[in-house]
Amino acid sequence: MKPVNKKMRRVVTVVASVAMAVWLIAVFFVADNHASEALCKGMRIEVSDTSLRHFVTAREIARELGTLPQRSAGMRLADINTEEIGSRLAEIDKIESANVVKLADGRVLVTVIPLLPVARVFDGSDSYYVNREGKRIRANARYFSDVPVIMGHFPREDSVFTPLSLMPLFDWLNEHAETWGRFITMVKVESPNDVILIPAITGHVINIGAPEGFDSKFERLRKVYQKVIPLKGWKYYDTLSVKWAGQLVATRRSKPVEQVAAASDDEDETTDVSTMLAGEGVAPGQTKPGEKANNDKPIPGAAAAEKPKKEDKPDRKPAEKESKKDNKKSKNTHN
Repeated sequence: MKPVNKKMRRVVTVVASVAMAVWLIAVFFVADNHASEALCKGMRIEVSDTSLRHFVTAREIARELGTLPQRSAGMRLADINTEEIGSRLAEIDKIESANVVKLADGRVLVTVIPLLPVARVFDGSDSYYVNREGKRIRANARYFSDVPVIMGHFPREDSVFTPLSLMPLFDWLNEHAETWGRFITMVKVESPNDVILIPAITGHVINIGAPEGFDSKFERLRKVYQKVIPLKGWKYYDTLSVKWAGQLVATRRSKPVEQVAAASDDEDETTDVSTMLAGEGVAPGQTKPGEKANNDKPIPGAAAAEKPKKEDKPDRKPAEKESKKDNKKSKNTHN
C-alpha cells in the first residue's frame, strides 16, 4: 500500500503543477489583452536638473514631442512606443538622457536629464558646450555654465583628439584646485602635442605639450615659480615649456612689454638702451662707460668729433683802430 500512495501523491503533484501553469498562462493573456485595450490617462514630463543650469525645460520637451502630450490622454497605451520616444529625445543636443515608462495608474512618465557640460569650447566665432560623451550644445546667452574654457579647433570627423582628450588635465587641475586649479584660466590647443595653459597672472603662457604626465610637469613649473620668477619677474619670459621629459625651457620675451608713459611737461629724453649703456666715444654694447672699447677699428665719426677746430685770428681791438683814425685826421689837418 505504501508504494501506491507514494505514486498517487506524485501524480497529484504533477497535475496540480500543470493546472497552475495553465491558469497563469490564461491570466497572462487576459491581462495582456486588457492592457492592450487600456487607455492612457495622460503624459507627465519631468526635468531632473540638479545642477540648476536650465539647459532645457518641461515645456521645451513638450514642444519637441509635438502634439503627442496632448493626444496621449485617450490613446491606447499599446500604441505609445516608449522606446521610440526615449531615443527621439536623447538625440536632442540639450538632453543628456531620457527615460519613458508607463505607470500603473495609466499615465506615461517622461524623465529628462539636461546636458551636463564639462567644458566650453571657443572655435573662432563659434562656441559650444560639450559633455563627457562628446555631445555638443551650441552656446548662447541663455545657457551658461561655469566650466573649463578651451580655445581651439576640433573637427567633428576627428575621433582621435577631441575636447574630451583634455578631461584628464581638467580632472588633475580640479584635484589640485588650491595650488593650480585657480591659477589656470584657459586652455589653448595649437596641436595635440602643444597644449597651452593661460595663467591668471598675465605676462607669459605655459606649454605642457601633450595632456599627460601632469605630476612631473607641474613640479618643474613649481620650482621655476619659486626660484626663478621672483628674480626675473612675471614678464621676463613669454613661454615656459615643460613638453619635453625632465626639462623646462624658458623663452625670453622678444620685445619688452609696452609701458604707458606718464604725462610730463619736460622734453622727451628717451634714449636707446644701447646708447645708455655705452660710454662717450665707445661703440654701443662693446664695453662699460669709461673703459677702452674692445675694438681695434676706430668708431666712425669719433675721431672727427674729438679733433679741435682751427682757430681764427682775433680782430684788432677797437681802441687801436680808433687811435689810428685819429692820427690820420691830425696829419690831414696840419697839411
